[in-house]
Amino acid sequence: MLKNCIFCKIVKNELLSQKVYEDESVFAFKDINPQAPVHVIIIPKKHITSLSVISVENEKVLGHIQVTVSRIAKQFSELKNGFRLINNCGVEGGQTVLHLHYHLLGGRSFRWPPG
Repeated sequence: MLKNCIFCKIVKNELLSQKVYEDESVFAFKDINPQAPVHVIIIPKKHITSLSVISVENEKVLGHIQVTVSRIAKQFSELKNGFRLINNCGVEGGQTVLHLHYHLLGGRSFRWPPG
């Protein structure tokens, strides 16, 4: 974990969040600036900067995140007809927090292309 990473601070309960899910390797919480009726941030507890730096050693947690997304989605009736899972990678990809994270969005219809 990094000392000044906002998501690491959330995992360590140094900053408040509305926790949705937690286990030994993943933490999920409601976004403070939701872009949809349901907007959950899902992160590995271990600090990984972005998808651009992952390695084989991260394979287990990344697979676990995918299973966790499905588990979390089932908690929200608003997601029964679908949802969007987003990962922004790097500055040009729109990543604003340098800790690997996914946005689970739903509860409304989305258009394509996303922007």
